[in-house]
Amino acid sequence: MDLDRARELLTTELAELEERARFAESSRAEASADTLGQEGALGQHPADYGTEVNTTMEAELSVDTIGEQRRRVIEAIDRLDAGSYGRCAVCGRDIDDERLEARPEVATCREHADTPVVT
Repeated sequence: MDLDRARELLTTELAELEERARFAESSRAEASADTLGQEGALGQHPADYGTEVNTTMEAELSVDTIGEQRRRVIEAIDRLDAGSYGRCAVCGRDIDDERLEARPEVATCREHADTPVVT
């Protein structure tokens, strides 16, 4: 893959993730505020409290997931800067362009897609 194209894809993805992170953080703050209201768990119907807890947990998961995606994109940009972008972190072979176009942040080839990469 052309390195300029890769940088464009990665920086666009990072900008989108940063916007999503801001939204997820605000959603988490709103959800947390709801569960800490004046009545608390004791003054609420159990179903209402359960809904609030579920909403809070979903907001937390969103924040964590977006954070993990951001980390992967930043690591890909670091690999781009270091000159190792586009090579599999497991076997060292080139990652095919089709895979990089679809998921520019990947660090492994298709063969090693499920292999954990320790960074």
